[in-house]
Amino acid sequence: MPFTDPTQQPPAATAVALEARQRRLRMAQGVLLLFHVTGFLGLGFSKDPSFYLQFVPLNLLLTAVLLLAFQPDRSATFAWFCFTVMAVGFFVEVAGIRTGIIFGHYQYGDVLGLKWLNVPLLIGLNWLMLTYMTGVLARYLPGPGFVRAVVATLLMVGMDVCIEPVAVRYGFWTWDFNVIPLQNFKAWFCVALILQVYFNRNNFVKRNALVPFVYLLQLLFFFGLGLVG
Repeated sequence: MPFTDPTQQPPAATAVALEARQRRLRMAQGVLLLFHVTGFLGLGFSKDPSFYLQFVPLNLLLTAVLLLAFQPDRSATFAWFCFTVMAVGFFVEVAGIRTGIIFGHYQYGDVLGLKWLNVPLLIGLNWLMLTYMTGVLARYLPGPGFVRAVVATLLMVGMDVCIEPVAVRYGFWTWDFNVIPLQNFKAWFCVALILQVYFNRNNFVKRNALVPFVYLLQLLFFFGLGLVG
């Protein structure tokens, strides 16, 4: 009976698993890059951007699915975190458009798809993605949890600064008098900070190999479209 050194098997198995994980990561990055580059070229340079706008919900859903696929810990705690953030984000938007006292006076268009209570259902998913991505990114920094929450909040607000002019131009939503109020960014900071504190207090694995790529890709996508316009 041949002798097999068991100490040699785990490193080999780990190397194979790591290679497979890296391959999946590169594939996911490639798919997302293809979608975002196509969308950027179509929206920024096409004579008919409406054709590309119809794929915005699909792009958002695809990005969310791939992000969650690379979350190592999809426990009940993580699922509850996702549900809570989506619900809070959605109903804050409902209150926002009904009252005008949170973000300012605005209305949603049809680009983001199916709406309930005059708010696209995908808005809750967008709040989740931004909260999750920026929360994970902030974990790379040393320091106490609240400092990380503030950094993550600033990353969220920074993304919103890039998104707003592009979203208005392509009819994601519109502001009264076509002016994006400073109140919007103040409210974003407050809501985002609450969600980031909640993120820190939940006990699940807070790392995701796809997050840095997606955040940078989206930041460049909206910043680039803002420059093109």
